[in-house]
Amino acid sequence: MNEHSHAAPPPPVSEVQLSAGPVTYQDTGGDGPVVVLLHGVAMDGSLWRHVVADLRPDYRCVVPTLPLGGHCRPMKPDADLSVLGVARLVAEFLDALDLTDVTLVMNDWGGAQALVADGRDQRIGKLVITSCEAFDNFPPGLPGSNLYASAKMPAGLHLAFTLLKLKPMRRLPMTWGRMSKRPVPDSVMDAWFRPLWTSAEIRRDLRRYVLGVPPKEELLWWAEKLRDFDRPALVVWAAEDKVMPPEHGRRLAELLPKGELVEIADSYTLIPEDQPQQLSKHIRTFLRRS
Repeated sequence: MNEHSHAAPPPPVSEVQLSAGPVTYQDTGGDGPVVVLLHGVAMDGSLWRHVVADLRPDYRCVVPTLPLGGHCRPMKPDADLSVLGVARLVAEFLDALDLTDVTLVMNDWGGAQALVADGRDQRIGKLVITSCEAFDNFPPGLPGSNLYASAKMPAGLHLAFTLLKLKPMRRLPMTWGRMSKRPVPDSVMDAWFRPLWTSAEIRRDLRRYVLGVPPKEELLWWAEKLRDFDRPALVVWAAEDKVMPPEHGRRLAELLPKGELVEIADSYTLIPEDQPQQLSKHIRTFLRRS
């Protein structure tokens, strides 16, 4: 826990209507440089609660909850919720809030690479990529394979997430055991999973996303297009990551013309859970320097 964690209440939740449907977000406000933080599948913006508590005295932190299963309001039935569709939704979100020279930070979800490849990165001034999907690791590792298999079966996602009501199930390698080295607090996980437990429409949205991964060739092309991102970029990877190979972090840093790499010890994929203070420190150092 960092020194700011109890200093201020969580920012209020706001909502913006986008082409795919309503997206909720938290915004700490203020005049500081804008940092937008993106989470992964079956989570919400609370993944970043410790990092935001640390950064908010000096930065305006904007944290949307993407339609990846942890969202409470379903998207429109015809919404494009493929990986690229959600990436375009992020670009639309930045447009709707008129955010410019943004530092875009992502963890677990690698879709923001598609945003760069799709030429929708005009509002991004800096990029911070922390342990996430990259190259052809979509959906990632053993948990991703398990999720994909569940999404292909009728009622598979309902069953998969109902099992996660049982606390021991959450620490299995095929569920969340390899995502964080330390268990995510049950109250936080309960909030992440509740929409999937209670809403068939939310499960529909997640299923559409999980089955909307493009062919391997397109995924690899997205990574290659990072060579065109000519602004400062920081790659932060968990040295012990078992879902997102550390080699991917090194490769991403080499692809980015102004990329630099930091590896964080004693953490799995969810660095904002395992090592939030270390992550905040590296983000601050990067933002001051660049």
